[in-house]
Amino acid sequence: MTNEADRAVLSRILKVDEIKDGASGEIAASEAERDAIVDLLDLAGLKRLIFPYRLDHGAGGRWRLTGRLQANVTQTCVVSLDPVEVRLDVPVEVEFWPASLLKEPEEGAEDPVSVALLDWPEPIADGRIDLGPLIYETLATALDPYPKREGVSFDWSQQGPPQEAGEGKSGPFAALAALKRR
Repeated sequence: MTNEADRAVLSRILKVDEIKDGASGEIAASEAERDAIVDLLDLAGLKRLIFPYRLDHGAGGRWRLTGRLQANVTQTCVVSLDPVEVRLDVPVEVEFWPASLLKEPEEGAEDPVSVALLDWPEPIADGRIDLGPLIYETLATALDPYPKREGVSFDWSQQGPPQEAGEGKSGPFAALAALKRR
């Protein structure tokens, strides 16, 4: 789930008793929020972050949210360190349940790994739903962890064959071997 630092970066609280069935809206992150997200996620830039959504009421005080995270992100290429422009358009579906309906899995009842892989509903806490952490987490998980600029690759074969230490060749191991001989 989220930690308190993530909540402070982006928070959009909705009061459940004020939401009408089928309500829709759009959340757009402010420039200050985008700057904070850039720092937290170590991005080169975040020009746009919007989240159009719809909320539908379900049985037992549950709510179902459908939406799309749309963002224009600049990441850094892991090979060339050049900027990589990325346009994200990620569908989002999540349920919010009253906290009283959410039970922690019983110890020993199921494999903890399989429980962690379930799409667990988000809690409705104190009659409120906070969409900010959902937006932040969706963005963070949608990012490529190893972005590469198109056409760029790192090929170890271009580095040449491995050299035996002491052959007078260059490279990190040759340098270490030279230090060892001293």
